[in-house]
Amino acid sequence: MRIFLLSLVFSFFILQSSFGQSGYFEDALRFSQNNPSGSARIMAIGGTQWSLGGDVSNISGNPAGLGFFRSSEASATLGYTNTSVNTTFLGQQRSYSTPNFYVPNLSFVMANPKNDILNSSGFKGGSFGISFQRIANFNTEYGYFSDEIGETSILDFYIQDAFGVRESQIESFGLTGLAYLTYQINPITTDENGNPIPNPDTYDSFVLGFPFQDESIVQEGSASQMTFAYGANFNHKLFVGASLGIRTLSFSSRKIYSEEFFDEPLLNSSVAENLFINGTGVNLNFGVIYKPIDYWNIGFNFQSPTWYQLNEEYGASTVANYNNYLFEPEDIVLGTEEAATDLFLNRYNLNTPLRIGGGTTFFLGKNGFISADVDWVDYSNANLNSNDFNTSPDNDVINNLYGSTINFRVGAEFVIDKFRLRGGYAQFGDPFLDSDIDRSTQQISGGVGVRIKNISIDFALINQQNDGLYRSYQVLDENNNNIGPSTFLENSITSGYLTFGISF
Repeated sequence: MRIFLLSLVFSFFILQSSFGQSGYFEDALRFSQNNPSGSARIMAIGGTQWSLGGDVSNISGNPAGLGFFRSSEASATLGYTNTSVNTTFLGQQRSYSTPNFYVPNLSFVMANPKNDILNSSGFKGGSFGISFQRIANFNTEYGYFSDEIGETSILDFYIQDAFGVRESQIESFGLTGLAYLTYQINPITTDENGNPIPNPDTYDSFVLGFPFQDESIVQEGSASQMTFAYGANFNHKLFVGASLGIRTLSFSSRKIYSEEFFDEPLLNSSVAENLFINGTGVNLNFGVIYKPIDYWNIGFNFQSPTWYQLNEEYGASTVANYNNYLFEPEDIVLGTEEAATDLFLNRYNLNTPLRIGGGTTFFLGKNGFISADVDWVDYSNANLNSNDFNTSPDNDVINNLYGSTINFRVGAEFVIDKFRLRGGYAQFGDPFLDSDIDRSTQQISGGVGVRIKNISIDFALINQQNDGLYRSYQVLDENNNNIGPSTFLENSITSGYLTFGISF
């Protein structure tokens, strides 16, 4: 199991991992936030697709839209994403940029429409679709570096975290145990009267000052989905569909946190954490689109939870460099002291929250359309379970930390002969129930397309922006407030999509 520092689990107002605790409750949010994806056409109009049929994105979006196809279609999309993060720590700013090329969508639709003249039944045929989509990109890098003295030290966290833990047990107590093994914290072995304390459970440190601090976080990986879907057409008025999604997920994270002291026995120290997660999941998707009149579509979509089975590997190490300090209780001279945890191998299940959405599309004759979507998702409904460790603390955090969001998207397409002009806007709500910053995501998109006989080429450009807060570790003051270091994050993700399609 990952090193699990319970004093951090209930620090509710964090976006990224607390130091020494890549909590499973964070996986619940990280692996549940999947924004709409698809072809360049759909992405250019803000990702709206609950009521708009006839696009390959319907395979994993609203499968009812497959009932609109009158001919088969194959398409491939190429993508480029640049993730930019601007961080602010103690008034000092740093910028990071992570580029990524990938294939976000490969789709095939096999249409089987019925001839209206020969077919008198209400069923007008349908289409089968299969697609491979990149639904989440975890590639990013950020951190901070300070030439200002910090206001706390991770030693403060170690001392608080070790309180009540007997010395006979402290070595196996996560990162705090590593701090003990490298003499960064030491037990208080005598009481106020000078009497020895057997098996003490309180600790202090001979390092008294505050350090310079820096940290680097590198994350990599993605989540992809293979989707099998079918959509049916009834009287060209009612369209229904369903799909089965099979997901694969891979995520890795490496953190290196460092402190440098001035005029102290401890020159510097660093802690490295390595985490790797992979696994598979399955989900179901049901949709309906209804046309009250020819130029108006109304859509509804239900996406089940994704039931994941995940595997993880976690390990951590620490290095402390001393200035040949004589540690009198053990009569040793401290130089470079190192310690590492075992490699933890674990398995657990994650059920992401379900999603309910609806939308409407108005057609402007043959001149284009305007479409809008809204959906609801409650991240507090995510759930963890495992036979390898106790998931109750993380599930309690999920219930108290996360809340429901209302997400909306609006987009439009205008037809000019063979060309298409597109634009869109989306807002994804803040998943945190209570916070001192707004973590909602704003998205602006646009694009162009061209249709030449049975060939289509579409391009989309999308920008997403949101703010976040990263806490390296937790130190509580007398009022139980976290006064540990916090870093403000400004995230900007710019993506380009190019889709080639052929119908036959």
